[in-house]
Amino acid sequence: MFAETYPALYRDPQGEVSTTIRNDGKKLRMVLRDVEFISTMFDDWMPTSSVDALALQSFTLDRGELRGFSLEVDMPIPMLFQKEKVQGILHISFVLGVPTSNGGTDREIVALTLNIMNTCFSSQGKSGYFEDELLDLQKQLPNDVTMQICFSCAFSDYSPYGNGLFGCMACFRGNKQVYLAAQTKRDILDLWDTHTEYVQETYRCDEFELRKPGTGYRG
Repeated sequence: MFAETYPALYRDPQGEVSTTIRNDGKKLRMVLRDVEFISTMFDDWMPTSSVDALALQSFTLDRGELRGFSLEVDMPIPMLFQKEKVQGILHISFVLGVPTSNGGTDREIVALTLNIMNTCFSSQGKSGYFEDELLDLQKQLPNDVTMQICFSCAFSDYSPYGNGLFGCMACFRGNKQVYLAAQTKRDILDLWDTHTEYVQETYRCDEFELRKPGTGYRG
């Protein structure tokens, strides 16, 4: 069973809270000012159960979801350096703004910094998606350095219809050969329902294989 914890620092206009994010591979959980919040996509934190309104007064909520805050998270991830297994630290800097009149938020920023063996690589933080920020990091890595996570796996892909900030990758480990043969949008749509499960970009399993350029629909 996948179970990890990450140190995190939460900030909002009321102050800052040092907390821990618990990850079971599907859901993220953290406790802020005695209130537990749960998330699947990093920008949809909600109280886990019925909470007294007084306990929520220090938070900005929009349709039940947390807004107007920032999170700094240090997430260990497995790496390969010259075929040797090492550990990297993925630092996540996330900002989610306040609600706007059109139902959105005034800003949503995710920036990633990968520290491996005392060398840092940083994404530009312009896209608002883990997908693009991880791709930015991946392009900077030397040829002998690999993130051993689902994002870098040969059997993972995103829906042609779009995806959320985090946690929306489809894993095709149960239908590997058919997936690997897919090249077009039509191909991936035809086999989409054969995906094994949705996974987080930073998840991993024993069937990991390094993705080669041009693999599957997303290349």
